[in-house]
Amino acid sequence: MIRASLVSGIRIAFDNIRAAKMRSFLTVLGVIIGTGAIIGVGSILTGLDGSISEAIRSFGANTLIVLKFPGGFRTRNLTPEEWRRKPLTLEQARAIAERCPSVEHVSPYLFPESRFALRARYKGNEVYQLQMGGTEEAYASNGVEMKYGRFLSAADNYRRAPVVVIGEQVANGLFPETDPTGKWIEVAGRQFEIIGVMKPPAASFPGQEDRRVLLPYFTMKKMFPAARENMLVVIAREGRLAQAIDEVTAVLRQERRVPHSAPDNFWISTAEQMIEEFRKVTSTVALVMIALSSIGLLVGGIGVMNIMLVSVTERTKEIGVRKAVGARQFDIIVQFLTEAAALTFLGGLFGMLFGWAVSIAARLVFPSLPTSVPLWAAAAGIAVSVGVGLFFGIWPASKAARLDPVVALRYE
Repeated sequence: MIRASLVSGIRIAFDNIRAAKMRSFLTVLGVIIGTGAIIGVGSILTGLDGSISEAIRSFGANTLIVLKFPGGFRTRNLTPEEWRRKPLTLEQARAIAERCPSVEHVSPYLFPESRFALRARYKGNEVYQLQMGGTEEAYASNGVEMKYGRFLSAADNYRRAPVVVIGEQVANGLFPETDPTGKWIEVAGRQFEIIGVMKPPAASFPGQEDRRVLLPYFTMKKMFPAARENMLVVIAREGRLAQAIDEVTAVLRQERRVPHSAPDNFWISTAEQMIEEFRKVTSTVALVMIALSSIGLLVGGIGVMNIMLVSVTERTKEIGVRKAVGARQFDIIVQFLTEAAALTFLGGLFGMLFGWAVSIAARLVFPSLPTSVPLWAAAAGIAVSVGVGLFFGIWPASKAARLDPVVALRYE
């Protein structure tokens, strides 16, 4: 009996939707937008998670990044104590290399004192917003691949040679389609010889350009005497990452004179820790986007409730006839709830198509972002849209079920 009521209700629901297509579409427009937003955001976040997780992991499972204060994907502002921390130093990098048996390579990375207005120039071509740094030959063990030429050597660093290794986007901007090794360019007002061009790093985020300009560490120090901020890139021996973290922590606490009872005044992160921090950020973004898209679902649900109340008024006589021939209150409730659910189900399907279009558009705009509509987002979108129809259809359905058949038959 229940099955017959459901089949009959579904048939009547789709007949009524076909009879008033435009009204039905406008009624569920909010549901379409809300469901599309859930699916579209879900696809973008899934693609972003996969892309950035892969990029971070490509830094290397054995790689540690050491900074003086928390980096990565911060969810809070730095404290005054963190701002006052002393920079990491070259001597501390040397101490790690000498006293940590689980560490294979340590490379300091010196930032310029000002990262603004840095540009590279060759004749009439210029490239701005450089990612400039001074480092040593051990940096190449962090997965650097060369397209042309070679990487920095210990001799370059010892002689403070005016040489530079540039990223592929910098090379393309200054020397389109040519090998620039041996050419001299102007970087931040100084002349440097290009000895190599790096391939774009595997560890790159969607839309990120490779604007790296790497100098020998002591050349960088000579060029920017006031530069003090260092990052340490530490590569642990295979299978000894945990021991390397403990050893680096112990050495840095000693070198930086950290009291026994005080917390670390530096920050060490692995690829997996950075991925975990990133997912904390994206989960917050997902919650905010779901909250915003639920406004569309709420508006759509109110529209469905209003149109179902209008439908009850328009079909009062029909309800009276059904009750007169033996329909129970349960049958009337099932009929109207089925109509509301069918209406929002169609809205959910259109919303899924809208979300899929958003996913395709994001992939076209950002080719490196592998967006895809996850099964959970599609299922959640449809389930939520049907749930909205059932929830907001309860009042109209109960109102229809409570109608007196005698009064309903006399209604004009």
